Amino acid sequence: MHYRVRGRFREGTAAEFRRLLRDGTIARQRPDGQEIVESMERAVVTNAGVVEWSEVCYCPTPLQHERATVYDRFFDDMTTERVEGYLPHEGRPFLARLDELADSTDPGPDRSEPARG
Repeated sequence: MHYRVRGRFREGTAAEFRRLLRDGTIARQRPDGQEIVESMERAVVTNAGVVEWSEVCYCPTPLQHERATVYDRFFDDMTTERVEGYLPHEGRPFLARLDELADSTDPGPDRSEPARG
């Protein structure tokens, strides 16, 4: 079944979420990891600041496994609505916003304390 999903992203988790999406951790999760990654590629941020995407899920409760393993760590106020197929969503690509947030909060190795000598 396809669902329209909406949620508020926890901005302070951006660096961790980006890392898990990019390093293959989420993609390797069975049975739904690749769908989660592809869903985030389809996701947009609306003008109201809500992240919205379409996703396939066959759990008895919509996104039950996805929420327990991934989404509840990174999103608040999630809602699902059954729809027919993947939907187009209007807004700014979520992954672009995720990169901005992660870059602004993740010190990374090049922004750490200067070497002491």
